[in-house]
Amino acid sequence: MNENIIEFRNVSIDYPLRKYTIRAVTDVTLGIKRGKITALVGESGSGKTTLSSSIIQCISEPGKIASGDIVFFDNVDGEDKKIVVSKFKEKEMKPFRWKRVSMVFQAAQSALNPVMTVEQQFVETLLAHGEDKDKQKQRARCKELLEYVKLDAERVLSSYPHELSGGMKQRVMIAFSLLLNPDLIILDEPTTALDVITQSYIFNLLKQINREKNISMILMTHDISVVAKFADYVGVMYGGRLVEYGKVNDIFRKRRHPYTEGLINATPSIIGDIDKLKPIEGSPPDLMNLPKGCIFSPRCPYAQEVCVGEEPSEICLEDGSKGRCYFFKERDNGRK
Repeated sequence: MNENIIEFRNVSIDYPLRKYTIRAVTDVTLGIKRGKITALVGESGSGKTTLSSSIIQCISEPGKIASGDIVFFDNVDGEDKKIVVSKFKEKEMKPFRWKRVSMVFQAAQSALNPVMTVEQQFVETLLAHGEDKDKQKQRARCKELLEYVKLDAERVLSSYPHELSGGMKQRVMIAFSLLLNPDLIILDEPTTALDVITQSYIFNLLKQINREKNISMILMTHDISVVAKFADYVGVMYGGRLVEYGKVNDIFRKRRHPYTEGLINATPSIIGDIDKLKPIEGSPPDLMNLPKGCIFSPRCPYAQEVCVGEEPSEICLEDGSKGRCYFFKERDNGRK
């Protein structure tokens, strides 16, 4: 069995406009481990949502995959079947969505239809994918999933989205994502606008689903503190590039890329001294006017002359970690 369930192979994604084209993701090669949780972190506009949504071809218009392949490994009876989903036409993609890969969107209120009850939306999805039309079986399946995410199924099924709290709607979306027993769930900032206690509850629930059902997950977030507790692997994105990737413990312990170090140092703690926080100076890069050399060099406290000359190529280490920095091998705990 292939250890990866999804592989991005040199994927670039463009947004062609009238007068110019914006490259939102550039040459990303990344494997999503089967049965594990992989987090993609970075500031807004780093490309993490664009990259992840490309798996199910849900990139915002007019975005499109400009080059590279996205490969899904379908394991049947212990043998992997390689499926290049980036080449799918809409007719082929429709049965792939939700059955093989589902998504929990950033704003549950926007993802749920305000004029349909929860049960109507669940049943509509089941029927659209050719599932059993027996109403009793459909209702039993919906109740099973809602109870699994710790909701009062009888009440919630007959409710409209506006009758539910933010945390309840997010749990409905999680149950929704499990409806057709997918192999992979994409989580786009799943706790946005929720209070801290509800956020913790949601993440514990997601981790339980991952461990009990062996469902692979991709989590997009700008909150790197969540990653330390929740994820197994971390990919750090900046300006559409994957600048660092590795196991979560290695990422937090070694911080080989200066941008990763900056994200961690800028994370507040309820027990830490706020005066010791170190924000990353400057602003994220303008994708229409990228700097020469390493795109992080204008904000990097360790930048040298070589950094502003030519963009560094990806460096892969024996432990599976990789990154884009001229001093990636030498850096340890934020120091060269």
